[in-house]
Amino acid sequence: MTTTRTFSTTRTASKPGEPTKTKRKRKAFQVSYASWWWALPALALVIVTIYVTTVAGGFFAFTDWTGVGSFKLIGINNFTKIFKSKELLGSLVNTLFLAGGFLVATNVLGVLFALALNRTLKTRFLLRTLVFMPAVVSPVAVSYIWKFIFAYNGPLNQFLAAFGVPPQTWLGNPTFAIWCVLVVMVWQNIGFIMVTYLAGLATVPAEIEEAAALDGASTWRRFRSITLPLIQPSMAIAVTLTLLQGLRVFDQVMALTGGGPAGSTQTLASEVYQQTFTYQQFGFGAAMALLMSALILIMSIAQQWLTRDRSEEA
Repeated sequence: MTTTRTFSTTRTASKPGEPTKTKRKRKAFQVSYASWWWALPALALVIVTIYVTTVAGGFFAFTDWTGVGSFKLIGINNFTKIFKSKELLGSLVNTLFLAGGFLVATNVLGVLFALALNRTLKTRFLLRTLVFMPAVVSPVAVSYIWKFIFAYNGPLNQFLAAFGVPPQTWLGNPTFAIWCVLVVMVWQNIGFIMVTYLAGLATVPAEIEEAAALDGASTWRRFRSITLPLIQPSMAIAVTLTLLQGLRVFDQVMALTGGGPAGSTQTLASEVYQQTFTYQQFGFGAAMALLMSALILIMSIAQQWLTRDRSEEA
């Protein structure tokens, strides 16, 4: 009985039905084919919620749909209406101003904080945590905190009153309001950009900087010639993220000013929301959303080209 069982096991193992290489390919194909079945629900959800809705929005951008009932195609009338309206052009200017100011200020301050908290300070881990903390708070919550700070009887005016500065209506002044929105955006995102640059600075060899310092290179020269080229990948990521976030700013505007006063802080994103859900002009809102998407795409491609790695070309 024992001999028979051993022989049967040996025979089964020594008589493969097909070559080993073919069996491995078949097994890999079965695993790959099965993984697609597991991914189908998530893939279908992404297609429906992103691509189908995007195509539908692009279609309604050329209609006069009000959200209910029938509609008719009106060509590019919605787009011509956008460029003829001074209010909508003002929202485009505000969007570009906030995006440009946010990109420059956040990246400059993020680099400075990253350089300051990179290696030498003993308390750098605690300070990194404190700087990064605003990034994990909801933008709406941060905006309401700063709305209290900017209030007429708020902490900012009370602090300035100690130096003889009269109180200001920061969020009610068309000149100051957009700067207040920019301050809140920058303050909340410095920590995240700092962490991005810290990841890049971790790849810079300390020996190279020390050798350059021994050769008499100044701090600025070491940063410009050594540090900056080596952290270029981190810079590309940080610039891309800040550009995209600045072009689609919405939460801070709605929580701080609601687009006022007198439309001085209105952006494309807040204008899309207002035209679509307040005025029930879904076709016109879709046209503005399509224009904003095209603007983001064009500026993202331009930014990627400007911050590309030129080492291979050299």
